[in-house]
Order: sequence, then structure tokens, then C-alpha cells
Amino acid sequence: MTASFESHFNYQRLLRLTFPSVIMLVFTSIYGVVDGFFVSNFVGKAPFAAVNFIMPFLMILGSLGFMFGTGGGALIAKTMGEGNPQRANRLFSMIIYTSIFCGILLAALGIFCIRPFASALGAQGALLEDSIRYGRIILAAIPAYILQYEFQCLFATAGKAKLGLYVTIAAGLTNMALDALFVAVLPWGLEGAAAATAISQCVGGIVPLLYFSRPNSSLLALGRTEFCGKSLQQVVLNGSSELMSNISMSVVNMLYNVQLLAYIGEDGIAAYGVLMYVNLVFQAIFIGYSVGVAPVISYQYGAQNHQELQSLRKKSLMLIGIFAVLMFSAAYLLARPLSRIFVGYDDALFRLTVQAFFVFSFSFLCSGFAIFGSSFFTALNDGLVSAAISFLRTLIFQVAAVLLFPLLWGAEGIWFSVTAAEIMAMLVTVCFLKAKQKRYGY
Repeated sequence: MTASFESHFNYQRLLRLTFPSVIMLVFTSIYGVVDGFFVSNFVGKAPFAAVNFIMPFLMILGSLGFMFGTGGGALIAKTMGEGNPQRANRLFSMIIYTSIFCGILLAALGIFCIRPFASALGAQGALLEDSIRYGRIILAAIPAYILQYEFQCLFATAGKAKLGLYVTIAAGLTNMALDALFVAVLPWGLEGAAAATAISQCVGGIVPLLYFSRPNSSLLALGRTEFCGKSLQQVVLNGSSELMSNISMSVVNMLYNVQLLAYIGEDGIAAYGVLMYVNLVFQAIFIGYSVGVAPVISYQYGAQNHQELQSLRKKSLMLIGIFAVLMFSAAYLLARPLSRIFVGYDDALFRLTVQAFFVFSFSFLCSGFAIFGSSFFTALNDGLVSAAISFLRTLIFQVAAVLLFPLLWGAEGIWFSVTAAEIMAMLVTVCFLKAKQKRYGY
């Protein structure tokens, strides 16, 4: 499989390489969408708002998997490119064992902290209790959730992207089937939706763990290792952008919920939840492509093949641009039918969601460039630049916009905030790509 990393990649090969990663991330994103659909239509509008209210907190904890997966994948692939597969396996094992320990610790802390955390964000009464009931069940599966995100990145590094796709599809189908059973058939309500997601996360995290623990045909296998603080520090630095991106998005989502609660009420949180479901699925296409192509970029960087690096950068930006136009068009045209699926039972909420959808859809024209740019620098093992792009995109620009725009335009300003932040992030990404071009030879 390392031989295939050495080959030249045209557009067809790039799409074939990254397709499994795109589908993996899309299926993972659908988990929350399926939960939202069943809770909204079979449990009610208030519990639906509670799921959207507490979800950012849960995603912050799970995002640790992306840090280990992307940061570790970059270092492992670079080590392969340098011709040292034994060290690559030792690094792989150390990263997996470390993430399991961190997952157990975060699950315990999350269960303890969820009530004061939700209260601090302004949740009261039924919204608070529903958020806790849903969140605590998900928290029990956080170690598997972290592994799931981690393996989605590392399957590509191991040369088994298709196997990763099959595992993710199995986890997604498990979630859908159990949501239908636990929520629509059995009267388990919020707890049923949470249990369905937790079980599916165990499928997505534990099955790959078992695969890599046994003799297999991939480039990587779990086995003996030794702790290397310097390497782990490099992994954390490499993956800090993805960790920052996920944490920042979750923090910003909380801030949006606070603003929407103040300007519109619980209907605003419900409408924003629908937008976030679509955003998760659409952004998964950008993230999936970036994750899928990253091992090749890291390998070529380790092998010092600058001509292929330049080709990968140019072709990737072209594909991101095509994806952006397609997703903007889809979001704009499907605003009404998608809104009707989730909140069609409430006319006022439906109209609010459609109106927000039309504004929000413009953000897809810009967001993919910053996502790829951050991942590109992670693959080059430049965690600082990658983190800077993610930090500005998902936190600084978003927070500034969502705090300022409502003061100028009221509730309408909240919906414009995302697009404005994505435009600024795209411009920053272009500047970094230009500034670092000579250093990395792409």
C-alpha cells in the first residue's frame, strides 16, 4: 500500500482514494441527524431542543479522537515515507492506548460535570433535565466515541479506507435501526435515542480495536510499544488544529444557543439544530476529503516529492471548489423539504427554519477551503499554522460575528454570522498557503 502512496494522483485517483473517508464522516454525522429526526417527530419539540442544547458538550469530549487520529496519522504516514514501518507501528499502538485512557477519564468527568455545565449555559426546568438524561447515556460511550473518530482517520493511514467505510456503515445502520426501535416503536423517548447512538458508537470504536489487535493485512497493528513523550507531543501538536476546530465549533454552538435563547427562545435553538444537522453532513464531505488525502500528503512530504505535493495541493483546491458550489446549490434548493422533515409539524418553527436556511446556505461556498487548508498543514506536520487557521475560523471569527451582528440586525444577524466568519477564514487560509509555499515546496 505504501507503493500506492508513491504514485501520481490524478483527479480520478484522488476521488477514489478519498471516497471511503467522505462516506465514513457522512455516516458518522448522520447519527445526530437520525437522533434529531426521531426525537423531534416522536418525542416533541422541547426534547429536540434539549438534544441540540447538550450536543456541543458531547462533541467537545469526542473531538479528542480527531486530534489523535489526524495528528497521529500525519506522524505515522511521515514515518512510513521515511522508510521506518516498525516505528510507525509502535507509534500507532502508543496513540491508541493513550486515547483509551483519556476516553475513560473524560467519561467520568463528563458524567460528573454535565449538570453544572448545562445550568451555567442557562438551561432550566425541563430543558435542563432532558439535556442531562440524554447526555449521561452518551457519556458512558465516550471512550468508544473517541476511538471511532480516531480510527476513521487511521484506517486511511493503514491502507484500509474501504474497511473503515464498512465499519462506519455498520455503525450508522445500527444507529438508525435502534433509533426506530427504541423511539418510534418502544416508548423509550430521549433515553432510547441516546442508547441507540451509544451502542452504534461502540460498534464504530470497538470493532476496529479488535481488528487491529489481531494479525491483519493492513499496514498497522496493535502490539507492544513504549511511551515516547516527544512523539506524543508531536501528535498533539499536529492534531491540535482538529481538536481546536471541534472544541471551538462546540463552544460557538453553545454561544449561538445562548444568543438564540435570548433573541428568539427555544424555537431558535430548534431551528439552529436543523441547520447544524445539515451542516454536519455537508462539512463531513470537506473533512472526509481532507482526511482521506492527508496520508498521501504526509507520505510525499516525508519522501520530499515536491512536484507531487504541488499537484495534490492544486487538484485538491479545485475539487473543494466544485464541492462548495454543489453543496451551496443543494442547501439552497432543499431548504424547504429538509426543514419540513424535522419541524413540519409546527408552522411558525418551519417558517423560521426555512428563512435561516436560505441565509446559512451561503457559508458552504467558503468553509471547505479553510477545512482543507488546516488539514493540509496538519499533514505537513505544521501544527501551529493548522491550529491558527482552525482557531480563527471556528472561534475568533465566529464569536466576533455572533456577538456583533445581532446588535446591528437583531435575530437576523445570528444567521448571517456563520457566512461572514467563513469568508474571513477562507481569506486567512489563502494567505497562509501563499506564505508557506516556498518552505514546503508545494
